[in-house]
Amino acid sequence: MPDTVVSIQGLCRQFGTRMALQNVNLTIPRGSVYGLVGGNGAGKTTLIRHILGLLRPQLGTVQVLGLDPCLDPARVLAGIGYLSEDRDLPNWMRVDQLINYTRAFYPDWDQAYAEDLLQTFGLPTGQTVKSLSRGQLARLGLLLALAHRPQLLVLDEPSSGLDPVVRRDILAAVIRTVADEGRTVLFSSHLLDEVERVSDRVCMLHQGRVVLDERIDDLKERYRRLVIRTQAATTQAPELPDAVVIGGSERDWSFLCPHGTDQARQSATQRGFEILQDSIPTLDEVFVGCSSGKT
Repeated sequence: MPDTVVSIQGLCRQFGTRMALQNVNLTIPRGSVYGLVGGNGAGKTTLIRHILGLLRPQLGTVQVLGLDPCLDPARVLAGIGYLSEDRDLPNWMRVDQLINYTRAFYPDWDQAYAEDLLQTFGLPTGQTVKSLSRGQLARLGLLLALAHRPQLLVLDEPSSGLDPVVRRDILAAVIRTVADEGRTVLFSSHLLDEVERVSDRVCMLHQGRVVLDERIDDLKERYRRLVIRTQAATTQAPELPDAVVIGGSERDWSFLCPHGTDQARQSATQRGFEILQDSIPTLDEVFVGCSSGKT
């Protein structure tokens, strides 16, 4: 099997006058948890639809598991497990009926694994899909996506609207999926703390462009967060060279420093500001800084 599960080169997509994706290049290596983040309208779902073969590239190329998902959809989709935010499942079926129905489409379906997930998630097999709670629907959708042991698991906002217990179960299943035989996960979410917790690499989209694509560990080494206190309260953040303001008010202000804090610290000291903290930023803070277009 190839070391690269997804390879995208120069991908562009336009809807009317709006550019949804602009020259997107990314590579997802086998055995990784690849986080995909960005604000509403950044292009995350459009990108996933290209990976699933639901959209044909207007410009550029998309390869999944070494194949073109538009030219060979059956073979590509056989190797993908997909959980969408909508959890669009047939309401009239019972849980056990839906599991058996889905099983028929996958020769590699692992029934023992499905039953294990069924017990782990506490799903009522005799109830109809319509009667399930939102959390139960998410667990059932994840079971159906995992039980044929796909090479690539695509999760599109899997935690949307779910309580912390259900989110914990989903994240545990993601980690287990990667641990089993080096499988790969593409995890798209607006909950950046979850992406940071489970991903080893992150791709950040902003207005259809890739503004960041690197390993989480490398990202944390490259960026720093500096918190300073001004001498007097102000409604406008002070300017520091090579730093982007990411929050604050009155006297205390936080900055993202893409290339370390030496220059920013020196400038802050020269202006009489007190340095309160010099630390590793969260992924959420990096996202705010990158979205400003100044990093």
